[in-house]
Amino acid sequence: MALAELEGSGLAEVSGSSVCFRHPLVRSAIHEAAAPAEVRQVHAFLAELTGGDRRAWHLVGAALGQAEPVAVALEKAAERARDRGGYGAAASALIRAAELSPEPRARAVRLKDAATAAWLVGWPGQAESLLAEAGEGPGGDITLAMEIAQLRGRFELNSGNAAEAVRILAAGDSLDILADDVEAASYVGDTAAVVEFGRRAAAHPEGFLRDTVTGIGLTLDGDVAGPTLLRRALARADGLEDAAGYLWAAAAASALGESDVATGMAERTGRVARVSGMAGQLPVVLEFVATAERLAGRLAHSRAVSEEGLALAREAGYENTVAAHLANLAVLAALRGEEEACKRQSREALAIALPHRVGLYAGVAACASAMLDLCLGRYASAHDRFRALAVAGPGAGHPTVTWRTMPDLVEAAVGAGDEAGARTAVSAYARSTEHAATPESRALLARCRGLAESDEEAFADALRLHTNPFEADRTALLLGERLRRAQRPGQARAQLRRAWEIFEQAGARPWARRAQDELRAAGENASAPPPPARSAR
Repeated sequence: MALAELEGSGLAEVSGSSVCFRHPLVRSAIHEAAAPAEVRQVHAFLAELTGGDRRAWHLVGAALGQAEPVAVALEKAAERARDRGGYGAAASALIRAAELSPEPRARAVRLKDAATAAWLVGWPGQAESLLAEAGEGPGGDITLAMEIAQLRGRFELNSGNAAEAVRILAAGDSLDILADDVEAASYVGDTAAVVEFGRRAAAHPEGFLRDTVTGIGLTLDGDVAGPTLLRRALARADGLEDAAGYLWAAAAASALGESDVATGMAERTGRVARVSGMAGQLPVVLEFVATAERLAGRLAHSRAVSEEGLALAREAGYENTVAAHLANLAVLAALRGEEEACKRQSREALAIALPHRVGLYAGVAACASAMLDLCLGRYASAHDRFRALAVAGPGAGHPTVTWRTMPDLVEAAVGAGDEAGARTAVSAYARSTEHAATPESRALLARCRGLAESDEEAFADALRLHTNPFEADRTALLLGERLRRAQRPGQARAQLRRAWEIFEQAGARPWARRAQDELRAAGENASAPPPPARSAR
């Protein structure tokens, strides 16, 4: 039907360069009534009048069979979509570009890139199918084969066996692949592999990623050059732009023993990830955000982040990320004194993490049970659990979990009457944090010494140094208990009152009850809840 007749019938209206149909069904009916050759002709005509993404898709509509120029136009459209965070649009464009590619290698590359975009937007099933199809492409291209293997390793790390991810990635020597190697081995808890991959990364030119990956490996190996590299990497952190960079910065700080800096980097990661358009990576990033919130004592926020991440991970099919959020929720339940929830979530996390050899999540899940015992005053049981956690091998435990829970092990050992064990744990913690320079790291070490050596001055140093309010009030509780037992109730009450207040506000009920009981024993009426005057802490 000619345009004038169409407009005269009232079915469409022409305004400038636009044609508006009276109803979407009218548009569909006219399109269906046209012969395929007519449709292609119209698309070819419109391609001449438009540019950018519209031109690319009109060229697709005009194409008959495979056509490399059209595939190239779609590839450029995918690049523009990625630049604006439209990974779903990029995946669709690349899939169609692959279909139009006459040359097998170009087709495989576009399928591989489509798999990456699909993974980032949160379509893991489609991503794995596209990657499998890309792997069926031409043999003999070592570079392409390694890129496909790298993606397979990444997919395996998110949803499968972390040790298998290490095996898949181990053959690569590019810096990106070696970084993925270190990440996968770190998830397993395989220190020897992290050291090996870190030393291999040293062959690459210096830069943020190279210094971080190499520095982590050297630090774990006891090489004095490692901390220097990590400091140099962290000095570049202000110039980072993507979530992955901030996660590596958090790893660098963690390797130095500076959990407070690592927490800050993880929080920045979450802010960047939420505006990046990489929805597929959000549940993974939220693992680190939730942990950071928990370590900072913001228990309610940590719980909300983990519940969001858990829902997203289950929807996407990221099994290992499901385990991560369950493990964090189990620790939170322990801190709130919710025994049944803690045990259930810990079991569910371990049921995924142990067979998948994800030692990091297995360690956190096991830590939840130990923390539950510590919070409820079952010191002997807590002591046994923390010691078992410290000797668990790759796939079942993790050095980072051991290091972060060392102050808890010291508290459990003192509570269980194992003074020698407490002193040994303090020495191990001092070695693991010898390169840490932040006040909070020194505060935790001072608290450990105060506990193991019954040193009141060490407690005072810890309270002066703390920058984490939640940890400061744990220290205040421990000091208040000792002051009350030393028949100094007036001094004890000041420490116990501040601890009770913060623990009540944070929802850490077992410690709040403990502080309340100690206050009563120190002669204060602690029946009324503390005022919210300092809730801004």
